[in-house]
Amino acid sequence: MRIIIADPNLMPHRAAFEAALPPGSATSWHDSWNEHAVLTDLKDADVYVGPKFTEAMGNEARNLRLVHVAGAGYDGIDAAALPAGAVCANTFHHESSIAEHIAAVLVALRRNLFGQDAALRTGRWASSVYSPDIRQPETLRGAVITFLGFGHIGGAAWKLLQAFGAEGISITRRGSVDAKENSLRWSGTTAQLAEALSESDILVISIPLTEETTGLVGAAELDELGPDGLLVNVARGPVADETALYEALKDRRIGGAAVDVWYQYPGQDGRGEPAALPFGRLDNVIMTPHSSGVTAETFRGRAQEIAENITRLSANQPLKNVVISK
Repeated sequence: MRIIIADPNLMPHRAAFEAALPPGSATSWHDSWNEHAVLTDLKDADVYVGPKFTEAMGNEARNLRLVHVAGAGYDGIDAAALPAGAVCANTFHHESSIAEHIAAVLVALRRNLFGQDAALRTGRWASSVYSPDIRQPETLRGAVITFLGFGHIGGAAWKLLQAFGAEGISITRRGSVDAKENSLRWSGTTAQLAEALSESDILVISIPLTEETTGLVGAAELDELGPDGLLVNVARGPVADETALYEALKDRRIGGAAVDVWYQYPGQDGRGEPAALPFGRLDNVIMTPHSSGVTAETFRGRAQEIAENITRLSANQPLKNVVISK
Protein backbone atom coordinates (compact mmCIF):
# COMPACT_ATOMS: atom_id res chain seq x y z
CA MET A 1 0.00 0.00 0.00
CA ARG A 2 1.42 3.38 -1.07
CA ILE A 3 0.74 6.31 1.26
CA ILE A 4 1.45 10.01 0.62
CA ILE A 5 1.63 12.27 3.68
CA ALA A 6 1.55 16.05 3.15
CA ASP A 7 0.67 17.40 6.59
CA PRO A 8 3.72 18.79 8.46
CA ASN A 9 1.96 18.41 11.81
CA LEU A 10 2.46 14.65 11.54
CA MET A 11 6.22 14.89 10.92
CA PRO A 12 7.21 14.73 14.63
CA HIS A 13 5.26 11.46 14.89
CA ARG A 14 6.62 9.83 11.73
CA ALA A 15 8.31 6.88 13.44
CA ALA A 16 5.25 5.92 15.50
CA PHE A 17 2.96 6.43 12.51
CA GLU A 18 5.01 4.20 10.23
CA ALA A 19 5.35 1.54 12.93
CA ALA A 20 1.55 1.35 13.19
CA LEU A 21 0.97 0.89 9.44
CA PRO A 22 0.16 -2.52 7.92
CA PRO A 23 3.14 -4.61 6.76
CA GLY A 24 4.42 -3.76 3.29
CA SER A 25 3.31 -0.11 3.39
CA ALA A 26 5.43 2.42 1.51
CA THR A 27 5.33 6.07 2.60
CA SER A 28 6.29 9.31 0.90
CA TRP A 29 6.50 12.41 3.14
CA HIS A 30 6.19 16.09 2.20
CA ASP A 31 7.24 18.68 4.78
CA SER A 32 4.49 21.06 3.63
CA TRP A 33 1.44 21.03 1.40
CA ASN A 34 2.52 21.99 -2.11
CA GLU A 35 0.14 21.02 -4.87
CA HIS A 36 2.78 20.67 -7.58
CA ALA A 37 5.06 18.51 -5.44
CA VAL A 38 2.16 16.34 -4.25
CA LEU A 39 0.79 15.95 -7.79
CA THR A 40 3.99 14.34 -9.02
CA ASP A 41 3.81 11.84 -6.16
CA LEU A 42 0.15 10.80 -6.34
CA LYS A 43 0.26 8.37 -9.24
CA ASP A 44 -0.47 4.82 -8.01
CA ALA A 45 -1.04 6.09 -4.44
CA ASP A 46 -3.65 4.24 -2.36
CA VAL A 47 -3.87 6.77 0.49
CA TYR A 48 -3.32 10.50 0.69
CA VAL A 49 -3.05 12.28 4.06
CA GLY A 50 -3.22 16.07 3.84
CA PRO A 51 -5.28 19.21 4.39
CA LYS A 52 -6.29 19.86 0.77
CA PHE A 53 -7.39 17.79 -2.18
CA THR A 54 -8.01 19.51 -5.51
CA GLU A 55 -9.48 18.66 -8.88
CA ALA A 56 -5.97 18.37 -10.36
CA MET A 57 -5.01 15.93 -7.61
CA GLY A 58 -8.11 13.87 -8.28
CA ASN A 59 -7.26 13.66 -11.97
CA GLU A 60 -3.80 12.33 -11.13
CA ALA A 61 -4.71 9.95 -8.31
CA ARG A 62 -6.99 7.52 -10.13
CA ASN A 63 -6.15 4.58 -7.82
CA LEU A 64 -6.72 6.49 -4.59
CA ARG A 65 -8.97 4.77 -2.05
CA LEU A 66 -8.69 7.06 0.98
CA VAL A 67 -8.14 10.76 1.59
CA HIS A 68 -7.52 11.38 5.28
CA VAL A 69 -7.29 14.81 6.86
CA ALA A 70 -5.20 15.08 10.04
CA GLY A 71 -7.88 17.05 11.85
CA ALA A 72 -11.60 17.60 12.22
CA GLY A 73 -12.09 20.10 9.39
CA TYR A 74 -12.30 18.88 5.81
CA ASP A 75 -13.33 22.08 4.03
CA GLY A 76 -10.08 21.89 2.00
CA ILE A 77 -11.21 18.66 0.36
CA ASP A 78 -13.01 19.00 -2.98
CA ALA A 79 -15.56 16.20 -2.66
CA ALA A 80 -16.23 16.20 -6.40
CA ALA A 81 -12.53 15.57 -7.07
CA LEU A 82 -12.41 12.25 -5.19
CA PRO A 83 -11.95 9.29 -7.55
CA ALA A 84 -14.81 6.84 -7.84
CA GLY A 85 -14.96 4.57 -4.80
CA ALA A 86 -12.70 6.78 -2.67
CA VAL A 87 -13.71 8.15 0.72
CA CYS A 88 -12.55 10.98 2.96
CA ALA A 89 -12.14 10.55 6.73
CA ASN A 90 -11.27 12.95 9.52
CA THR A 91 -9.96 12.64 13.07
CA PHE A 92 -10.25 14.54 16.35
CA HIS A 93 -8.16 14.07 19.54
CA HIS A 94 -7.95 17.83 20.03
CA GLU A 95 -10.68 18.32 22.61
CA SER A 96 -8.51 17.87 25.72
CA SER A 97 -5.88 20.29 24.43
CA ILE A 98 -8.48 22.90 23.51
CA ALA A 99 -10.27 22.47 26.84
CA GLU A 100 -6.97 23.13 28.63
CA HIS A 101 -6.46 26.25 26.48
CA ILE A 102 -9.95 27.51 27.31
CA ALA A 103 -9.38 27.07 31.05
CA ALA A 104 -5.98 28.78 30.84
CA VAL A 105 -7.18 31.88 29.01
CA LEU A 106 -10.24 32.21 31.22
CA VAL A 107 -8.08 32.23 34.35
CA ALA A 108 -5.77 34.76 32.69
CA LEU A 109 -8.66 37.03 31.69
CA ARG A 110 -10.64 36.67 34.89
CA ARG A 111 -7.56 37.48 37.02
CA ASN A 112 -6.09 40.06 34.56
CA LEU A 113 -2.76 38.23 34.59
CA PHE A 114 -1.44 39.84 31.42
CA GLY A 115 -2.42 43.31 32.62
CA GLN A 116 -0.68 42.74 35.95
CA ASP A 117 2.40 41.42 34.17
CA ALA A 118 2.59 44.44 31.85
CA ALA A 119 2.14 46.87 34.73
CA LEU A 120 4.77 45.27 36.96
CA ARG A 121 7.32 45.41 34.13
CA THR A 122 6.98 49.21 34.40
CA GLY A 123 7.23 49.17 38.21
CA ARG A 124 3.49 49.51 38.90
CA TRP A 125 1.91 46.99 41.26
CA ALA A 126 -1.55 46.68 39.68
CA SER A 127 -3.37 45.07 42.59
CA SER A 128 -6.24 46.11 44.83
CA VAL A 129 -3.76 45.87 47.70
CA TYR A 130 -1.96 48.96 46.36
CA SER A 131 -4.65 50.65 44.27
CA PRO A 132 -8.11 50.97 45.84
CA ASP A 133 -9.60 51.78 42.40
CA ILE A 134 -8.73 48.26 41.23
CA ARG A 135 -11.38 45.66 42.05
CA GLN A 136 -10.48 42.34 43.57
CA PRO A 137 -10.74 39.85 40.70
CA GLU A 138 -13.29 37.07 40.58
CA THR A 139 -12.31 33.42 40.30
CA LEU A 140 -14.14 30.92 38.10
CA ARG A 141 -16.04 29.49 41.07
CA GLY A 142 -19.70 30.37 40.59
CA ALA A 143 -19.14 31.81 37.09
CA VAL A 144 -21.95 30.93 34.68
CA ILE A 145 -20.59 29.78 31.33
CA THR A 146 -22.66 29.45 28.16
CA PHE A 147 -21.25 26.87 25.77
CA LEU A 148 -22.29 27.73 22.24
CA GLY A 149 -21.67 24.27 20.83
CA PHE A 150 -21.46 21.19 23.02
CA GLY A 151 -19.71 18.54 20.97
CA HIS A 152 -16.24 17.11 21.56
CA ILE A 153 -14.77 20.49 22.53
CA GLY A 154 -17.65 21.99 24.48
CA GLY A 155 -18.15 18.80 26.47
CA ALA A 156 -14.44 18.46 27.32
CA ALA A 157 -14.19 22.13 28.32
CA TRP A 158 -17.25 21.83 30.55
CA LYS A 159 -15.85 18.73 32.26
CA LEU A 160 -12.64 20.62 33.06
CA LEU A 161 -14.32 23.88 34.11
CA GLN A 162 -16.65 22.06 36.48
CA ALA A 163 -13.57 21.39 38.60
CA PHE A 164 -13.23 25.18 39.06
CA GLY A 165 -16.77 25.35 40.47
CA ALA A 166 -18.35 26.99 37.42
CA GLU A 167 -21.95 26.53 36.29
CA GLY A 168 -22.89 25.76 32.70
CA ILE A 169 -25.54 26.28 30.03
CA SER A 170 -25.39 24.57 26.64
CA ILE A 171 -26.73 26.15 23.44
CA THR A 172 -26.73 24.01 20.30
CA ARG A 173 -28.52 24.08 16.98
CA ARG A 174 -30.92 21.28 17.91
CA GLY A 175 -30.99 21.81 21.68
CA SER A 176 -30.70 18.07 22.25
CA VAL A 177 -28.16 18.11 25.10
CA ASP A 178 -29.46 16.48 28.29
CA ALA A 179 -28.92 19.16 30.93
CA LYS A 180 -29.40 16.84 33.91
CA GLU A 181 -27.08 14.16 32.57
CA ASN A 182 -24.36 16.78 31.95
CA SER A 183 -24.89 18.68 35.24
CA LEU A 184 -25.86 21.86 33.40
CA ARG A 185 -28.23 24.61 34.56
CA TRP A 186 -30.20 24.13 31.36
CA SER A 187 -29.78 23.56 27.65
CA GLY A 188 -31.48 25.10 24.65
CA THR A 189 -31.31 25.96 20.97
CA THR A 190 -29.57 28.87 19.29
CA ALA A 191 -32.89 30.73 19.43
CA GLN A 192 -32.30 30.96 23.21
CA LEU A 193 -28.75 32.32 22.99
CA ALA A 194 -29.66 35.82 24.18
CA GLU A 195 -31.53 34.39 27.17
CA ALA A 196 -28.51 32.27 28.09
CA LEU A 197 -26.11 35.19 27.79
CA SER A 198 -28.30 37.40 29.97
CA GLU A 199 -27.51 35.10 32.91
CA SER A 200 -23.92 34.30 31.96
CA ASP A 201 -20.49 35.66 32.79
CA ILE A 202 -18.65 33.84 30.00
CA LEU A 203 -19.37 32.65 26.45
CA VAL A 204 -17.33 29.78 24.99
CA ILE A 205 -17.85 29.32 21.23
CA SER A 206 -17.15 25.91 19.69
CA ILE A 207 -20.10 25.51 17.33
CA PRO A 208 -19.33 24.62 13.68
CA LEU A 209 -19.38 27.45 11.14
CA THR A 210 -22.36 27.15 8.80
CA GLU A 211 -24.56 29.60 6.95
CA GLU A 212 -26.86 29.47 9.98
CA THR A 213 -24.13 30.15 12.56
CA THR A 214 -22.19 32.85 10.65
CA GLY A 215 -22.56 36.07 12.65
CA LEU A 216 -24.60 34.29 15.30
CA VAL A 217 -22.82 36.32 17.97
CA GLY A 218 -23.38 39.98 17.13
CA ALA A 219 -23.68 43.29 18.95
CA ALA A 220 -26.96 42.39 20.68
CA GLU A 221 -25.59 39.11 22.01
CA LEU A 222 -22.39 40.77 23.26
CA ASP A 223 -24.43 43.41 25.04
CA GLU A 224 -26.33 40.64 26.80
CA LEU A 225 -22.99 39.33 28.04
CA GLY A 226 -22.28 42.73 29.59
CA PRO A 227 -19.26 44.84 30.60
CA ASP A 228 -17.73 42.16 32.82
CA GLY A 229 -18.44 39.34 30.39
CA LEU A 230 -15.75 37.29 28.68
CA LEU A 231 -15.76 35.52 25.31
CA VAL A 232 -13.59 32.65 24.10
CA ASN A 233 -13.77 31.62 20.43
CA VAL A 234 -12.19 28.30 19.43
CA ALA A 235 -14.70 27.51 16.64
CA ARG A 236 -14.29 29.66 13.53
CA GLY A 237 -13.83 33.42 13.53
CA PRO A 238 -17.00 34.42 11.65
CA VAL A 239 -19.34 32.81 14.20
CA ALA A 240 -18.70 36.07 16.07
CA ASP A 241 -19.24 39.10 13.85
CA GLU A 242 -15.85 40.78 13.40
CA THR A 243 -17.00 44.39 13.67
CA ALA A 244 -19.37 43.70 16.56
CA LEU A 245 -16.66 41.91 18.55
CA TYR A 246 -14.02 44.55 17.89
CA GLU A 247 -16.33 47.43 18.83
CA ALA A 248 -17.54 45.67 21.99
CA LEU A 249 -13.96 45.13 23.12
CA LYS A 250 -12.80 48.62 22.14
CA ASP A 251 -15.72 50.29 23.92
CA ARG A 252 -15.44 47.85 26.85
CA ARG A 253 -19.03 46.73 26.46
CA ILE A 254 -17.58 43.32 27.30
CA GLY A 255 -14.69 42.77 29.65
CA GLY A 256 -12.39 40.79 27.40
CA ALA A 257 -11.94 37.98 24.92
CA ALA A 258 -9.59 35.18 23.94
CA VAL A 259 -9.67 34.63 20.19
CA ASP A 260 -7.92 31.63 18.64
CA VAL A 261 -9.75 31.55 15.29
CA TRP A 262 -9.72 34.42 12.87
CA TYR A 263 -11.16 36.27 9.89
CA GLN A 264 -8.02 36.20 7.72
CA TYR A 265 -5.27 33.60 7.50
CA PRO A 266 -1.66 33.83 6.29
CA GLY A 267 0.05 32.17 3.38
CA GLN A 268 2.78 29.54 3.66
CA ASP A 269 5.18 32.05 5.23
CA GLY A 270 2.99 32.36 8.33
CA ARG A 271 2.79 36.17 8.07
CA GLY A 272 -0.34 38.26 7.91
CA GLU A 273 -2.92 40.15 9.91
CA PRO A 274 -5.65 37.97 11.45
CA ALA A 275 -8.43 40.48 10.83
CA ALA A 276 -9.24 43.63 8.90
CA LEU A 277 -9.75 45.46 12.21
CA PRO A 278 -6.82 46.18 14.60
CA PHE A 279 -7.52 43.69 17.40
CA GLY A 280 -3.80 43.79 18.20
CA ARG A 281 -4.13 47.34 19.53
CA LEU A 282 -6.58 46.27 22.23
CA ASP A 283 -5.36 45.40 25.71
CA ASN A 284 -8.36 43.25 26.66
CA VAL A 285 -7.97 40.45 24.13
CA ILE A 286 -5.69 37.40 24.14
CA MET A 287 -4.77 36.56 20.54
CA THR A 288 -3.48 33.13 19.53
CA PRO A 289 -2.81 31.80 15.99
CA HIS A 290 -5.39 28.98 15.78
CA SER A 291 -3.14 26.96 18.07
CA SER A 292 -5.43 25.89 20.91
CA GLY A 293 -5.48 22.30 19.67
CA VAL A 294 -1.92 22.16 18.35
CA THR A 295 -0.15 19.97 20.89
CA ALA A 296 1.92 16.80 20.75
CA GLU A 297 -0.93 14.99 22.51
CA THR A 298 -3.36 15.98 19.76
CA PHE A 299 -1.18 14.82 16.88
CA ARG A 300 0.01 11.64 18.59
CA GLY A 301 -3.63 10.59 18.80
CA ARG A 302 -4.36 11.67 15.23
CA ALA A 303 -1.34 9.86 13.79
CA GLN A 304 -2.35 6.68 15.59
CA GLU A 305 -5.96 6.85 14.43
CA ILE A 306 -5.01 7.57 10.81
CA ALA A 307 -2.66 4.57 10.85
CA GLU A 308 -5.44 2.45 12.32
CA ASN A 309 -7.79 3.55 9.54
CA ILE A 310 -5.21 2.67 6.90
CA THR A 311 -4.87 -0.76 8.50
CA ARG A 312 -8.65 -1.18 8.29
CA LEU A 313 -8.52 -0.18 4.62
CA SER A 314 -5.86 -2.77 3.88
CA ALA A 315 -8.02 -5.44 5.56
CA ASN A 316 -11.22 -4.27 3.79
CA GLN A 317 -12.78 -3.40 7.13
CA PRO A 318 -15.16 -0.42 7.74
CA LEU A 319 -13.33 2.87 8.29
CA LYS A 320 -13.89 5.26 11.19
CA ASN A 321 -14.98 8.89 10.79
CA VAL A 322 -15.89 8.76 7.08
CA VAL A 323 -17.21 12.20 6.13
CA ILE A 324 -17.33 11.98 2.31
CA SER A 325 -18.09 8.91 0.17
CA LYS A 326 -18.05 8.61 -3.62
